[in-house]
Amino acid sequence: MYPSKPHSDILKLIINLNISHFQLTFTPMKRIASRTLTILLIFLTSIATSQKNKVITDGKRRLEGFESHKTMKASSAYKNLAWQFIGPVNISGRVTDIAVVSPKGQNYTIYAAAASGGVWKTENEGTTWNPIFGQEASTSVGDIAIAPSNPDIIWVGTGEANIFRSSMSGSGIYKSLDGGKTWTHMGLPNSNTIARIVIHQDNPDVVYVAVSGHEWTRNKERGIFKTTDGGLTWKKVLYIDDLTGGIDLVMDLTDPNTLYAAMWQRIREKWNDPRNKDSYANSGIYKTTDGGNKWEPVNNGLPQPKYRGRIGIDIARSDPHVLYAFVDNYEFAREFEEDELDSYGRPKGGVIKGATVYRTDDKGVTWVQVSGKTEEMKEYMEKLSATYGWVFGQIRVDPTDENTIYVMGLRLNVSIDGGKTFKRLSGMHGDHHGLWIDPDNANYLVNANDGGIYVSYDKGVSWRNFQNLIPVIQFFNIGYDMDAPFHVYGSIQDHGSRRGIVDLSNGRDKIPAVDFEGAPGGEGSSHAIDPTNPNIVYSAGFYGHLYRTDLSKGLRKGGKYILPKQFPDEPNLRGQWVAPFIISPHNPNILYHGMQYVFHSVDRGDTWERISPDLSHNNPQKSGDIPYQTVFTLSESPLKFGLIYAGTDDGRLHVTKNGGKSWSEIVKGIAANRWISRVEASRYEMGTVYMSQNGKREDDYAAYIWKSTDFGNTWEDISANIPLGPVNVIREDPIDKSILYVGTDIGVYVSKNQGKNWSVLGDLPSTFVHDLIIHPRDNIIVIATHGRGMWAMDANLVNGGRKTERDQ
Repeated sequence: MYPSKPHSDILKLIINLNISHFQLTFTPMKRIASRTLTILLIFLTSIATSQKNKVITDGKRRLEGFESHKTMKASSAYKNLAWQFIGPVNISGRVTDIAVVSPKGQNYTIYAAAASGGVWKTENEGTTWNPIFGQEASTSVGDIAIAPSNPDIIWVGTGEANIFRSSMSGSGIYKSLDGGKTWTHMGLPNSNTIARIVIHQDNPDVVYVAVSGHEWTRNKERGIFKTTDGGLTWKKVLYIDDLTGGIDLVMDLTDPNTLYAAMWQRIREKWNDPRNKDSYANSGIYKTTDGGNKWEPVNNGLPQPKYRGRIGIDIARSDPHVLYAFVDNYEFAREFEEDELDSYGRPKGGVIKGATVYRTDDKGVTWVQVSGKTEEMKEYMEKLSATYGWVFGQIRVDPTDENTIYVMGLRLNVSIDGGKTFKRLSGMHGDHHGLWIDPDNANYLVNANDGGIYVSYDKGVSWRNFQNLIPVIQFFNIGYDMDAPFHVYGSIQDHGSRRGIVDLSNGRDKIPAVDFEGAPGGEGSSHAIDPTNPNIVYSAGFYGHLYRTDLSKGLRKGGKYILPKQFPDEPNLRGQWVAPFIISPHNPNILYHGMQYVFHSVDRGDTWERISPDLSHNNPQKSGDIPYQTVFTLSESPLKFGLIYAGTDDGRLHVTKNGGKSWSEIVKGIAANRWISRVEASRYEMGTVYMSQNGKREDDYAAYIWKSTDFGNTWEDISANIPLGPVNVIREDPIDKSILYVGTDIGVYVSKNQGKNWSVLGDLPSTFVHDLIIHPRDNIIVIATHGRGMWAMDANLVNGGRKTERDQ
């Protein structure tokens, strides 16, 4: 086994060797020893330096990397190869915010900011939509704002602030002066998530930004920022510490120097959702009356600081003395009931109050709880955000009536009595993140949720949606079958699992975008389809729950739960959100499933054998709400049965050459503590294996790509000229052994010399490529993106296609 040395350990070893070197006396033998130590010292120093230089955590370096990517794209030999969008065309995806040009009647322009699909614009009330922000370093959007004094001036803050499991980090703030035709990066490159942008009503150069900061690590570029020169320079006007950021911000339109900011102390751990800790004391509401020079806390009447989670705020235009605060309240509500489960089938702990609405009638001097005063409303509010109130936190006040408010959670909720009672507005997709109310006509609402954009003309009684016009679908994975024509499968954030046909009948360059129908699996699933029978579909649902479905019996009737069972005295199984599951390339009845262990079945999952120990670090201090320290990627060699590689989310990688009888750790020389995002055993050389690592959860955007020709005993860095990651997937071409493909958070790269150098592949917009396959029969590349749906390319244009006897 080869434990991976952190940089600090390597440096300590260098120092010790250095001291030993200078303690030697120079006899002939000791001169040889001295030279050996010198060579070793240089070697170890180079390793430490190269690994240190590899890391990209600074926002400016990330932007420089993206500029290099754009240069590579413009000069790529493959720049004119077309990626064809193949769907789905019958659903949309998570939209985090909307901005609407007013007054309505004179304008019909709406902007939709997608969680990981850029910004889309309609100028005809939604009849058609076009992407206008899709070529930037990050197309994850936290907020969008239009200057009240000039509708051509638009600001986009990148980085979804909801920090959901699939949230992507931003690259700063951008500005357009021409209604979205062109964009300029205006700073805050280390912000990573931006929750709110507020523009002065008369002076568009005065802008305030609520920066919630890094999702996974501490950083100082968080809080409230202000510019008075249109973004040329920024001043941090409210800062508490490197864990506390701005999560909401509102301006008093009768006095633009008066603003209220909601601050949220939080961090996401790999094993826990963002949650309050006993030591937390900084979440709360702050007020300024002098344009941000001085801020005072205004929390009288709110829960104690340790109970304040995320807070959303809004001000009543009809009476600016009135504000509402929507607090994710960690005060204890009740014990959980026996066998009570959360939204993902996990046992609940104690139940907190959760969604709680407070009101002030004196501009924040005092707050009074207005929601949950009856038993019926207590239960209603407890369920409003389910077990993840940190995802939501948006509240809006009707601009014409301070007693009508809207609160966003799993559903869109309205109160007409100042928050005392609520009712749900139906007719929309779930999980709500944004709402715009026409200040001139409060019946007109535009809503943003996990299903896209919805418009109501009657105050929420009925809704019009645009789910087939804004294709910002967030796939986690891709699978394929061998049917004719073949299907691709994938799981989608908040839309379950679906499949669509890849139709080549009109030509390989004319693959149509199609509806995707429902498929086995949940919203976080991996899929494997029996290559000899396309009706047999295996789906590993969220956290590794495993099913086998026979589609010939119908989607709902053919599913059998086949997760391996544990004895009562054994540890609970831990599986990742998208747990790995593969069919052996040697026998379609043989299956492998990854939890913290690797399981093996020879009868299509009817019975299982555990063939590995816990392959993770299994550190009890890194155990929480979310399964972590799990196997994330599996690959069996197509050339040798029982030669299996398994990589984990906590940076471990193992190989077995005998079907699991023994395992060896193979991490010598790779990046320490970086998620193993994919391992791919070569189909050409038995000892060759490719592997990628993803540093997202360390806020590291370097590209980690590796090759081994000795079963992982040693690794060669083949990231070469790829300037930026993170890397999500690596694949070997099924026809040409020299060709490799990788999918990153900004696109697809191809190498024709096994990673010595890389080129950007095709005309893809900047998007998060989570998975990639090359269909082994039809030679079509298909990618699953987290924000722009699925796309296909004719691989014949890259690898030349399969040669017939006449071609030989």
